[in-house]
Parts: sequence; C-alpha cells; structure tokens
Amino acid sequence: MPEASRAPARARQVWDALVIGGGIAGLVAARELASAGARTCLIEATPALGGCVARHTVAGLTFDRGAESFATRNPSVSRLVESLGLTDRLVSPEPVGAWVYTRRGPLQLPASGLLGIPVSAWSPDVRRAVGLIGSVRASFDDVLPRRVGTRGQVGQPVSLGSLVRARMGSRVLSTLVNPVVSGVYSVDPDHVDVDAVAPGLHDALAREGTLGKAVGSLRTLAPPGAVAASLVGGMTELVLALEADLRARGVEIRTSTAVTALRREGQHWLIEAGGTPVRAARVMVCAPGEVAAGLLEAEVPSLAELVAQPATPVVLATLVLSAPELDGSPRGTGVLVSPEVTDVEAKGLTHATAKWTWLREAAGPGRHLIRLSYGRAGKETRVPGSDQEFRAVALRDASRLLGVDLVAGQVEGFARTEWPDGLPHPLPGQSRLALAARDELRQGPGIDVAGAWIAGTGLAAVVGDSSLSVHLMLKRTRG
Repeated sequence: MPEASRAPARARQVWDALVIGGGIAGLVAARELASAGARTCLIEATPALGGCVARHTVAGLTFDRGAESFATRNPSVSRLVESLGLTDRLVSPEPVGAWVYTRRGPLQLPASGLLGIPVSAWSPDVRRAVGLIGSVRASFDDVLPRRVGTRGQVGQPVSLGSLVRARMGSRVLSTLVNPVVSGVYSVDPDHVDVDAVAPGLHDALAREGTLGKAVGSLRTLAPPGAVAASLVGGMTELVLALEADLRARGVEIRTSTAVTALRREGQHWLIEAGGTPVRAARVMVCAPGEVAAGLLEAEVPSLAELVAQPATPVVLATLVLSAPELDGSPRGTGVLVSPEVTDVEAKGLTHATAKWTWLREAAGPGRHLIRLSYGRAGKETRVPGSDQEFRAVALRDASRLLGVDLVAGQVEGFARTEWPDGLPHPLPGQSRLALAARDELRQGPGIDVAGAWIAGTGLAAVVGDSSLSVHLMLKRTRG
C-alpha cells in the first residue's frame, strides 16, 4: 500500500483504550488495560517514560534523580514489583535512622511514628527531641476528648498541622512534624490535607480515641519491616520493567507526542495527538494536573480548582564525595530540616550510600553520594544559577547537616536536577474536591484521570489509585 494511503488509515484507527501520560500512573493504567484485553495506546509528551522516576550518572555512579523509594504501608507498589518479577531486587534502607536539623541543632528522629507524629509522648527518643515540656504537652493527647482537633472552623477543612497542634502541641508540630512534612511535600503542615497525606488517620483517631494510638494502629496494620523500600539499581528499574511489559503485551507507545485536544465524538473519544486525530473507546488521562484539567475543561470544569494552587519548584543537588569520614553514617540515612532554621538553605539531605547497601558497594570504600533538596512553599529558595555556586552552597549545607567539614577538593562529581513542576500540594479539603470532581467525570462513558495531582504524593498512592481507576472504568463500560 502506498505511504499516502497508509497515513489516513492510521489516523482513522480506533483503539480500545488510550492513555495520555507516560509517568508511573500512565504506565500502570496502560498495563491494567492491556491485561484486560484492551488494544491500548500510550501517548507521552516528552521523549522519556517515567515522569518523576528517572536516573542519571554522576562520577560513575548511576542513581535516581527523582523518586528513590516507595512507602510499604500501602502494598500497591510491592504487589506491582512482584507481578513484574522484580521481587529479588527489593531492598530496604539500612536501619540507622534519620535526623532532623532544628534551631536547637541536630536531633535523631523517633524510631516510631507517622509523618513525625509520635506514638508515645514519653518514649525516650521523643522526650530527647521535644524536651520535658514538649512531652508533657503531647501527653494531653491521652486525656483530650477524641473530637478535639478533628473539627475546623465552620466551613473550613482540618489540616494536619491544626490536628497535631490541638492534640500534641506546638513543640511536637514544629520539631518533628513540620520538618518531615515540609521535607516530603515542600509545604507547611497547616496547608496539608490530613486525608491526602495520612489516609485512615481520621478513622483511626475516632476508633482509638487518641492521635498516638491512631498512629500506632496504622503502623500495626502495615506490613512488617521497613516503612520504605526500593530496588537494586534504583526505582527507574520499575519504569524499565513496566515499559518492557507493555511492549510484550502489544501496547503501542508514542513518546515526544503532545495531546492538544480531547472531546467526545459519537461512541468514541477523539484525541488530537501530534497533529494526528486518534480515536478510542476509553481514555485514561494521566498527564500532569494542569494538562489534564485543560484537556477536560469542557467535561469537568471543577478539575481546574484542584490544580489552582501553584506547585513549588524543587531543585536537587547531587554530590559524589571522597570522604572516608562519612563511613560511619554520622546522620543515619539523612536529615530533614526545620523551616525555622536560617543557616541551611536545603529542606532535606539524603545520605544515599548510607541508606542503600547496593549503592555503597557500587561506590566503594570512602566514596559517598549525597543528595540535597531545595524548595518550600511560601519561602523563596535562593539557589544560585551557576553550577559552581550551587555546588558550593550544597557542600556548605551538607557539612552543617552531617556535622563533618567537607571541602571542594573532596567533590568528585556534581549534578543539578530541576523539577519545575514541583510537587502537588494536598491542600486541606483536597480529598473532598478530588472525590467530587471524579464523581462528576465518571458520569461520562469511558473517561477517568490518575496521577499524583489527584491521588496524592508518593509512588504507593499513585500506583494504587491508577490501578483502581482503571478497574472502575472497565466495570462501568462493561456494565
């Protein structure tokens, strides 16, 4: 057949399912659809798959430059890893603990807790961190009525910060919870939706009667072992395995192809992708929030409200150091930084070669990989434009956070990684808005959304939500 006649034939091709976005949510969605027997096409605007899961090589060490691990309390990623035959590559972080850097100096984080919320106000590590007065105030949680902290002002949703402050006091909030939440989500706990970052905490509090017991019950329900895990070689191994699996299932993958329009046309959805019309019976929109809201503006205008809050850009500095003085892991797996600190610009540091055995072995004796993260909501991040200046800032911050004098001559390699789209902020009330918008969207046939902007931050949340969304879509369209 002549080339001129093949192109229109492809343009008229109708897919059983089309996935917009090749991040983790899109890869999982495409796999679920193909597994159900749907002829599936996945379209990604950038040249690479994986979204925030990617890696780079610095001074001969290949490591994640985005998400480096996943939470195990939600079993969705562990199940995915098992189904892809990667179980033998699963690894847990070294059990050397983590630290927090406050105005009082470096403190070791309590071993048990959730987002910095302690199980017991009187455990020795909590008392060391917040002091006697802080533990006394936190112990009020044991006698306060269970409704305290769970009700905001009239018409106002409850934030994680307001809940912790009401039940355990400001010292637990500022010393333990704020550094953890701002380090993970780049935002103040007072601006974080409880249900989005700690699913089940409200119900556990109502059941157990205290916040500490609620946290303890959630930890008890989690699988035994470490609260986080990764893969030998980094989380990008998951992306590579998913891509190989999709191709084996016959999924067509189109990268460097932007979707510019989406609308219902008869029994199908019409998608404009790379200047070519594509039709599909079902569509999963797994693109970033602003892109998804723009494509679905006509279907569900309320989606725009979910992405109205601008994301905070995040910049990572990776240092490979010749530093035998770090062999003893002086700050465990890393340090989270309190927003009240003024002598450090970073919001957190990961001592990657202390955290992951496979990476330490790859680096060799006396070599260390350190990763620092910059960017908080509501606070200007002073990151120099030149790599040379940024490297100096990162080295200074690493010295202070690790408690070890590090000099420029020890730097074997440096890399800057910018995530301009930043992290989605799960604002108070975000969960209810997301549910309402999804309920409205799901009134339409064969259409749904997935991704961190609506599911919540973290690979576990994204994987579980994407899989569930596909199953619900298939159930609706088959019914």
